[in-house]
Amino acid sequence: MGTYLITGATGGIGTAVAELLRERGHDLVLTGRSLERLDRLAERLRGGAHAPTQVIDPGAARSAQHTGRNHTASITTLPLDLTAPLRIEASLAAAGLPARLDGVVHAAGMVHLAPVADLEADEWIQHLSVNLVSAAEMTRLLLPALRAAEGHIVFVNSTAGLRANPEWSAYAASKFGLRALADSLRAEEPSLRVTTVYPGRTATDMQRKVRAQEGHPYAEDDFAAPTTVARVLVSALETPRDAVVSDITVRPN
Repeated sequence: MGTYLITGATGGIGTAVAELLRERGHDLVLTGRSLERLDRLAERLRGGAHAPTQVIDPGAARSAQHTGRNHTASITTLPLDLTAPLRIEASLAAAGLPARLDGVVHAAGMVHLAPVADLEADEWIQHLSVNLVSAAEMTRLLLPALRAAEGHIVFVNSTAGLRANPEWSAYAASKFGLRALADSLRAEEPSLRVTTVYPGRTATDMQRKVRAQEGHPYAEDDFAAPTTVARVLVSALETPRDAVVSDITVRPN
């Protein structure tokens, strides 16, 4: 089994990814803003429907049979404030993370809609800090552990990272930057696999806030389910080593 770190683990897509990876028996490092929400998520994942039920490594299953030992997946929680990228290094150092990481899923994000004429510098800084700079800084700090495992990095982007619309300038700029980060990293780190997932509108709390900002009602059935996006993402993680799924767009039907 592997070890995966997920940012934005208490958000819709992050939680759905954590559930799927937990079901597969992987060790998880869950990060988010609120320690209380992280602990509630971890407690839920340790029992019930999301306890490990599936072995996807036949070799590991045979090894467990021969040794009489079964792997019990661990779940670690780590609160992080991604609005302050300069503090991430100290937080990771204090956490004592594993020396090997099989994957990092960057699922954290924030959005505030406004025309360029109304966006002040602090709003630009917040978008770029959370959606881009923190992802770059965490990736930099985690590269040794990822290289040790020849791991996989997944950036949860947005279709706004492919096309910018009115009032989405700050968010789209941060997501265009995230796309550039992923493309550069893929070229620089040949031992790693790098995937960008571009979800369209997804039924999450963030989408609920976006609809309120747009002045429209929120109807969950109008959007893709977080579990659908998570299944596509995890399928990319499970792609055999002879290939990499570099870019995926997932739109609501």
